[in-house]
Amino acid sequence: MLRAQLGDAAAFERIYRLHSRRVYSLCLRMAGNPTEAEDLTQDVFLQLFRKIGTFRGESAFSTWLHRMSVNIVLMGFRKKPKAETSLQSLTNPEEESGRSPEEFGRPDLRLDGVIDRVALQAAISELAPGYRAMFILHDIEGYKHEEIAQILGCTPGNSKSQTHKARIRLRELLHKTVADSEREKASRGSLELSQAKFGRDYADACS
Repeated sequence: MLRAQLGDAAAFERIYRLHSRRVYSLCLRMAGNPTEAEDLTQDVFLQLFRKIGTFRGESAFSTWLHRMSVNIVLMGFRKKPKAETSLQSLTNPEEESGRSPEEFGRPDLRLDGVIDRVALQAAISELAPGYRAMFILHDIEGYKHEEIAQILGCTPGNSKSQTHKARIRLRELLHKTVADSEREKASRGSLELSQAKFGRDYADACS
């Protein structure tokens, strides 16, 4: 670490090899787009190259880099045109999506094994940017609401409520995925029955 802080290129390259995969994974989960995640990962390490001298060892380096990565992604959200995401949507995503707030008393997200990992990732990618950021930071990355409040510039209460709404919205998306899958299976089954019936009728007509 000290050698990288002193400008040793080889030492910085080792840091990149050690941490780049995890940084990219975080960027991909938050951005939901591989190309954008690659760009954000480059931005993170460019920022790291500039700021590595400020690391004082008050926390683990991986934690420090992780926080830097989150901030870079959120800055990327803020730089997008309003049509893609607004500043307010980061902490009040229901206003961006036009959806009304959900009841807080409803049960939290429960996965019953029907949803596979691909479907879950796809559903997370469909969340509004603010919901996606809250859900990933708290439920996947393990940040406390107080930490999220500091990162996003909101209150812990806002973080709690938006994380809860993100879970509700994610559950809705996952249930829709299951329903669509069941309809597709039923449709395929109906088509197969129709084809079988046509085959029998054709065989009877030819006999």
